Amino acid sequence: MLRHCVFLNFDAAHSVDERMKILAELGALVEEVDGMVSFEFGPNLDFERKSPKYREGFIASFRDHAALSAYADHPVHQALGARLVEMCVGGHDGIIVFDLDVAD
Repeated sequence: MLRHCVFLNFDAAHSVDERMKILAELGALVEEVDGMVSFEFGPNLDFERKSPKYREGFIASFRDHAALSAYADHPVHQALGARLVEMCVGGHDGIIVFDLDVAD
């Protein structure tokens, strides 16, 4: 099982509603991408105060690398991903990605 963890430093010009809408749209791909198991998103509570710039994020779970690749190549993901880049401070620099290989 792969966990695709993405942390976002959104530009303050984008409302919380706008941020949550695009994340929900990404989450809807669970219904379209074979092997995409789940998608969860929300605000960073940052209890340890270590990542205040990254106010939202998501974790998508995939059966295997092929499923993650299918998600990455999906045209809806491509369009929404480009929009996320535009919405983040510094574009790509405002996004942190961790892909973790975890036990099922």
